[in-house]
Amino acid sequence: MNLNRLIISITGASGVIYGKRLVEVLADTEYHIHLTLSEAAQVTLQEESDVHVDLDRFRMEDFIGRAASNIEYHHIGDIAASICSGSYITEGMVVIPCSMGTLAAISMGLANNLIERAADVCIKQRRPLVIVPRETPLSTIHLENMLRLSQLGVCVMPAMPGYYHRPQNIQGQVDFMVSKVLDFFGISNQLIQRWRGG
Repeated sequence: MNLNRLIISITGASGVIYGKRLVEVLADTEYHIHLTLSEAAQVTLQEESDVHVDLDRFRMEDFIGRAASNIEYHHIGDIAASICSGSYITEGMVVIPCSMGTLAAISMGLANNLIERAADVCIKQRRPLVIVPRETPLSTIHLENMLRLSQLGVCVMPAMPGYYHRPQNIQGQVDFMVSKVLDFFGISNQLIQRWRGG
């Protein structure tokens, strides 16, 4: 059964533009999006994009500049949210970008906030989980945490934009990564010029 429910979580790693752009694209689809942001993401949005959101009084207009009826926001501290339960069926979850702290918490099975709990649910229910880490260089601890998650079936998709589509600006680089996430879930998109062979 295709319920078209997808969880999108944004943490405080540098590169919140990836998460913001993914939400912008999904706002124009038939998917029902469950969105949550960490406190650090709120700070990083302000620092990197001059976008200010209030996690307690969240408005989609503040985040992506317009309303979106298919996006349901959940506060990071809402442990009673639907996505906290394995009985609430979704097609999976994306953490984009994924901070090393969140990655470590997920890999250890912690559930101290909504993002960690929703990810834990996806792992235990064997639902697709994509994490998009954005950090460099990577320590052995980071790599071990990624390996542990990969062994559990999590898709580790580092924010490493390709260049064969010849991006003309930062937006083109961002869209490359967003298209990779959408492709993983089988969501049709034309964000980039796709490789057609030599």
